[in-house]
Amino acid sequence: MREYAVLGGGIGGCTSAALLNEYGHDVVLLEKEPNLGGCASTFSHAGHHYNAGATTLAGYHEGGIVRNLFEKVGVVPNLIATDPGIVVLQGTYEIKRFMNLEQFVDELQHSHPHSKHTEFWNLVHEIGKTFYALNGHYYSNQSFQKKLFSLLSFTPMLKKFWPYLWKDARSFIQHFYGGITSDYLDFLDAQILIVAQSTSDRINFFTAAVSLGYTFNETHYVLGGMGTLCDTLTSKVADVRRHCAVDVIRKKKDRYILSTHHGQIEAKNLIMGTSHYESSSWFNDTAIKKYYNRYEKLNNHQSAFVLYLTLKSKRSFHHHYQIITQNLIPHTISKALFISFSDVCDTQIAPLGHYSVTASIHTDARCWTDIEPSLYQRQKKELTQLLQTLICDTLHINTDEIIKSFAATPKTFSKYINRIQLGGNALTMDNLLPRLPSNNTPVQGLYQVGDTSYAAQGWPGVAMGAMNLMKLIHE
Repeated sequence: MREYAVLGGGIGGCTSAALLNEYGHDVVLLEKEPNLGGCASTFSHAGHHYNAGATTLAGYHEGGIVRNLFEKVGVVPNLIATDPGIVVLQGTYEIKRFMNLEQFVDELQHSHPHSKHTEFWNLVHEIGKTFYALNGHYYSNQSFQKKLFSLLSFTPMLKKFWPYLWKDARSFIQHFYGGITSDYLDFLDAQILIVAQSTSDRINFFTAAVSLGYTFNETHYVLGGMGTLCDTLTSKVADVRRHCAVDVIRKKKDRYILSTHHGQIEAKNLIMGTSHYESSSWFNDTAIKKYYNRYEKLNNHQSAFVLYLTLKSKRSFHHHYQIITQNLIPHTISKALFISFSDVCDTQIAPLGHYSVTASIHTDARCWTDIEPSLYQRQKKELTQLLQTLICDTLHINTDEIIKSFAATPKTFSKYINRIQLGGNALTMDNLLPRLPSNNTPVQGLYQVGDTSYAAQGWPGVAMGAMNLMKLIHE
């Protein structure tokens, strides 16, 4: 019998398996696809390579949670520091999100002039710097008593950020500035949406500030594609099983029995690196199903539509762009399209002179899963063409430079990574601690990691959750 089985080779599953291995535990990692990474995997299609979704690595700066994780495991990823972190294209303006605060504010004054920019963005920068310097807090959900004690560990954070926790960010920002234009609000919301998976009217200012300030820390491009991060993380884990789909999980008194296409695996402890909204489907156990079902109310059905392109071009591009339009883009819930280009020298993901492009936008999963097949195909074709035209027109790309073009909807992600809702549990005003699921559960030996549990989405959030899991296991 194994000590730990980890289901799902996404960021959460890989980080947990790597940390457990480093702590000397016996662990097996199971992934149904050939590629590790889940939402952050790299895949091949018709001879070309693409990042599935997540394309920006934040948190690997000096002292950052992601760097701490890699150092703990004892592996070094192959990265390029990228500055600006994002180039925002809004109307006629180009706004570079430089790491240097003064340089960025100078950019902003040309597009959205305001006398309070320096004061506002200094506050954003200070909140982020203070937050990442704090440690010692942890979060448990194993019992009411343990949850209460864990919440007390956040007391220093509450003292530091009290003024920014209880008012929605949009109201705070408008009061701070004394009013802002709709275009500047669109700019802020587009930046917040990347990290927090929500807009300023639904989150507190603390969450908004951490989201807005992430490019003030060094961000990185991953050579060879985002999936190489998970390959690197798990390189020391002896038992990583790809192409290993789990059909059913049965709970016995002292163990979990996982039925796979290659036989049964028995483990004393089980770590689910899956979404809370899909996890119950593996179980028949009533208590486990009840646990997962209680969090269904947090499901905002937010997902992604992703356009993949291969370009052959002699032009140079930044790694990341964000195009902000005046109106909501049809069949989506956003005005902002996030576009990532492979590095010109990264011949692992695209041949020299070519670019691999991943362009993603938020959508409601129900707009794709609850419709007739003919409407689904028509809608997919329309949005694919619309986004491709938007990218070409905005970035001055000729259509004859496009070698390959195809798209993925929430149904596509459901097929390949077993999840429809993408982006995790947004940290809205209605979904902060103690409502957020923890990395442990009231069920003996059952743990959860990933962007639908503490501490939410992105590499920093999921890495923080994996580190929190280690504290809970070893307490």
